[in-house]
Amino acid sequence: MITPVRWADDALVLLDQTRLPVEEVERRYARWEDVADAIRTLVVRGAPAIGVAAAYGVALAARASRATTFDGLLADLETAGKGLAATRPTAVNLFWALERVQRVARAARALPLPEVRARLLAEAHAIRAEDIAANRAMGAHGAALVPPAARILTHCNAGALATAGYGTALGVVRAAHAAGRVALVWVDETRPVMQGSRLTAWECVREGIPHRLIADAAAASVMARGQVDLVVTGADRIAANGDTANKIGTYSLAVLARHHDVPFYVAAPCSTIDPALPSGAAIPIEERDPAEVRRVGAAPTAPAESPVYNPAFDVTPAALITAIVTERGVFRPPYRF
Repeated sequence: MITPVRWADDALVLLDQTRLPVEEVERRYARWEDVADAIRTLVVRGAPAIGVAAAYGVALAARASRATTFDGLLADLETAGKGLAATRPTAVNLFWALERVQRVARAARALPLPEVRARLLAEAHAIRAEDIAANRAMGAHGAALVPPAARILTHCNAGALATAGYGTALGVVRAAHAAGRVALVWVDETRPVMQGSRLTAWECVREGIPHRLIADAAAASVMARGQVDLVVTGADRIAANGDTANKIGTYSLAVLARHHDVPFYVAAPCSTIDPALPSGAAIPIEERDPAEVRRVGAAPTAPAESPVYNPAFDVTPAALITAIVTERGVFRPPYRF
């Protein structure tokens, strides 16, 4: 199994996704500050994966702390938590994981500091293991929605690389492929950072999943030709009403799918659901470096002087989503989580 996030030799080890598909490079992190930078610069990406990485970041902060009292240690953990939370604003799994490990720390006030540190690392391990289990359960639930000889379109990367392993949307594809139900996966290249062409296509090659890479603008054409049976994407945050934030371009696919009568599914763990937000209008949308749009890789494709609007995500209204697949089963509208 592809393993983008793991713990080894007292450090967090991340598969550097900025180097794929050209080379597979693992990087070792022993400081929470470096984990925060890895999240910010997309060395690790995908809502579940950054949640797992952030949990390990807090465990690293605890190990590095020189505090001799619980209150001192807690202050160091809160500093790390704030720094990690400031990296990516949209994916709620990040904040969910940070709150979970902070809750473990607060509950351990009466324990010796070495035990507090051990419990934080154990909680990070648990978050990672639970994510993999959730993805496999999600894959089984989602595979039941896939018809025989299905032609599936997906966007961005919601595979093993976006999680602790196996994947959400691509986990559904994996499970359906293992059941012999997948004829072809249409892989959107996913401008501007090309997570589809760089990462999803790489995973499909590794797994032997039949696929064909297309430019984002070609999705409408293949749907119009009747060559797409369903769309499956991941999610970075799901509001209480089912509105879903995912990689920019997802909303366009949902509109296209509705027009062409193609089922549009979202696959995400329950940790991606944010019940505190009544609708997608309240989801914060990250804006990234304009240079991502002015180039492909290192090659400039636009004048350096051209102004850029570069939202990393958009929000798909719940009314356009056929169903949301989680580890707990398949939810259909009206969404009640």
